Amino acid sequence: MKKNVVFDYSKAAQYIDGDALKAMKARALEAREVLMGRTGAGNDFLGWIDLPVAYDKDEFARIQKAAAQIREDSDVLVVIGIGGSYLGARAANEFLNHSFYNNLSREERKAPEIYYCGNSISGTYLKHLIEIIGERDFSVNVISKSGTTTEPAIAFRVFKALAEKKYGKEGAAKRIYATTDQKKGALKTLATAEGYESFIVPDDIGGRFSVLTAVGLLPIAASGVDICALMQGAADMRELCLNDAEADDGAVMYAAVRNLFLENGKTVELTTNYEPCFHYVAEWWKQLYGESEGKDRKGLFPASCDFTTDLHSMGQYVQDGARIMFETVVDIQESTDTVVLEAEAEDLDGLNYLTGKDMDFVNRCAMQGTLLAHTDGDVPNLQIHVKDRTAYSLGQLFYFYEYACGVSGYVLGVNPFNQPGVESYKKNMFALLGKPGYEDAREALLARL
Repeated sequence: MKKNVVFDYSKAAQYIDGDALKAMKARALEAREVLMGRTGAGNDFLGWIDLPVAYDKDEFARIQKAAAQIREDSDVLVVIGIGGSYLGARAANEFLNHSFYNNLSREERKAPEIYYCGNSISGTYLKHLIEIIGERDFSVNVISKSGTTTEPAIAFRVFKALAEKKYGKEGAAKRIYATTDQKKGALKTLATAEGYESFIVPDDIGGRFSVLTAVGLLPIAASGVDICALMQGAADMRELCLNDAEADDGAVMYAAVRNLFLENGKTVELTTNYEPCFHYVAEWWKQLYGESEGKDRKGLFPASCDFTTDLHSMGQYVQDGARIMFETVVDIQESTDTVVLEAEAEDLDGLNYLTGKDMDFVNRCAMQGTLLAHTDGDVPNLQIHVKDRTAYSLGQLFYFYEYACGVSGYVLGVNPFNQPGVESYKKNMFALLGKPGYEDAREALLARL
């Protein structure tokens, strides 16, 4: 079995007391027992643990068939969802595909352009997306367990009307794919009535853990990614997490070390990367950990930076600002493509010393130099080594992060699988919008504005 994702805390060893780490690892292993014994808070949302080996094979085949249909008949796929309903798919598609995927020709891409909406309430964004689609053929994948979440519900209203105007009700129904609850909810009711192809948001898997369900798999497969390899990577990481839990380079140790830093006064985990393709994986990671651990006035604040880009904006703070953070560097070890630097007759920019070297080498030197500089600046640096940009490796990484998150949340003493705080802003928004039933709250809020 390949181990394509490895945790490495060797560069932070000077900041870690051996006895304290031993004690924290013991706590993490106890938390793992709670997780695997399904005795902790939120234990009705643990379907993700066995998902890579226990997923519905018939639905998986339907996902592959639907993705093939979308690739055949659509120039554009519109993915409608917010939070866990879209971040995983976007993370995978940007990590695994060409950096300028949507700008490739149809012949090169062999798949539709993919755009995401329902993740904001910007009318400008939605109007511009409609203009980008123009008269071309499109399909819609609307992802919502309830069908009533405000942002995706608004976007779906718009694109449902657009599809019905272009294709008629029957034609539109063949191009709308609903990923929703198996039995109930507004979207399920509509999908049944209109005859949309439907896929299931499982009851026992929360949105931020759902990337390896139909929630993520349909838009990922539509881009041409091998979802079998993605699931195999996750299955192999599951095997490692279950049978090699005490390893110092695995998910349990990542959970232990990050909690040790929290107890030692670090309040921010800064995940950094040196490949632009990782940007949305970091966004997915931020939701996973922020929504899982940010409760009861507890938890690390999950932040991210794209280096070397953000070294020119945030680098000063990381190097010399308040010592509130530790850094987790995601090291993608094998580059898919690179550019070799050539000599200039006049060395005006002073870069001729790099002649014959490729940009991947330069980028790795920047990563290693920055890691050492930040460590010298009293920012402990952890590393997660990811072998390559393949679906198999990403499947391992997704599961590694999910498993570590479950363990870490129980070490912290919170329910990692609920999100009560998310509802607060919604109540205020509904009141200000004038939603029936919120009249009294509206008057009180208006008085405060």
